[in-house]
Amino acid sequence: MIAVAGQVAGAAYIVAALLFILSLAGLSKHETSRRGVTYGIVGMTIALLATVWLVAADAWADPAATLGLVLLVAAVLIGGAIGLWRARIVEMTGMPELIALLHSFVGLAAVLVGWNGALYDTGLEGTLADIHHAEVFIGVFIGGVTFTGSIVAFLKLSARISSKPLMLPGKNALNLGALALFLVLTVWYVITPELWLLVTVTALALALGWHLVASIGGGDMPVVVSMLNSYSGWAAAAAGFLLNNDLLIVTGALVGSSGAYLSYIMCKAMNRSFLSVIAGGFGIEAPSGPEAEYGDHREVDAETAADMLTSASSVVITPGYGMAVAQAQHGVADLVQRLRDRGIDVRFGIHPVAGRLPGHMNVLLAEAKVPYDIVLEMDEINDDLARTDVVLVIGANDTVNPAAAEDPGSPIAGMPVLRVWEASNVIVFKRSMASGYAGVQNPLFYRENAQMLFGDAKDKVDEILGLLSRAPAS
Repeated sequence: MIAVAGQVAGAAYIVAALLFILSLAGLSKHETSRRGVTYGIVGMTIALLATVWLVAADAWADPAATLGLVLLVAAVLIGGAIGLWRARIVEMTGMPELIALLHSFVGLAAVLVGWNGALYDTGLEGTLADIHHAEVFIGVFIGGVTFTGSIVAFLKLSARISSKPLMLPGKNALNLGALALFLVLTVWYVITPELWLLVTVTALALALGWHLVASIGGGDMPVVVSMLNSYSGWAAAAAGFLLNNDLLIVTGALVGSSGAYLSYIMCKAMNRSFLSVIAGGFGIEAPSGPEAEYGDHREVDAETAADMLTSASSVVITPGYGMAVAQAQHGVADLVQRLRDRGIDVRFGIHPVAGRLPGHMNVLLAEAKVPYDIVLEMDEINDDLARTDVVLVIGANDTVNPAAAEDPGSPIAGMPVLRVWEASNVIVFKRSMASGYAGVQNPLFYRENAQMLFGDAKDKVDEILGLLSRAPAS
């Protein structure tokens, strides 16, 4: 019975792994993203059912294992219920911090699995025992870094702590020193697996994870989220080695490698060093001195904005986190359709890190049924902005900040941005003149071709829609 159950579970794990690979492939394109999510859900369902089946077979052969089956089923039901509840009530604006929090659970699980592997007598000897000790130590370290790093990311993204980077003296030396100490402790533990060494590396990993993410500024947090996603994958893979679970190893490797590659792509888009992300060595604190004087800003009302839009032949919309907060995506989609019905060319320009999560704006626009073919990436739209009549900046700030290109001393210097200031006219939808998430003042707001439309983005978009509905088509 146990042998047959093991074969069935093994086959199910292979099917689940293939579905996870198909899920990643589907998520790489807008058109196939729903299919990719479905593959992932089916794969995880198969994996969970196969695991329950395997444990049930053990309980059938040995009644003493029944308690393990009960605990497993209870954990699946409770965890599934909590997951469905949170997924149902979470707003898109809260998705980045929810994902960061979920990453912390994976890290904590890896730490607990590692400790269990250390305390459980495997009976291994010689080289196999040394390999097991290395797996335990490395798994606990990766899990600890992921756990506290994800907690700090959650606190920053949810504005429970400041988004400014922590600038401890010699922070890079502290990080490198922690890594060097980890290597020394790993060798020591493999030779002499004493409990105090495991306690030490756990504390070291928790401290390093906290410091790595705390040292990164708010403007770079989207990259941090994708990097923590990678860390959680490697933590899961480490747990898979300890549990001798091939599916967990494969799944963890998929998540780890895809998260690392996504982080690499985003670092290239932001002109950041990939290695510096891993080491937590970037994120420069904004100057604390007096803000620069750029002159006076110009305000515009909804009626004037509507007139500018109806007089334009080309419009580009650059959304940001503010659009998500205002839940203005559906109104924006209606505005796009209204303008296109008038023969106006309307497109979107999406910065790679718009929002607080990779792909955040793309998901919002897809939710509002915006056609995929008019949603363009930064590199696809930037050269056309100089030939654009009106750019609507809806809730974006750091991603359209000319200081990134013109001020070498800016904390976001060198980061590629949407060059919206090259358009004939720019209308910025914003609640106030406050700086963005990175804490950097935006000189765009004071440019001669820029006008500020203050207020809630959803309300202002709805107001413009009402004015357009009453205005005759040209």
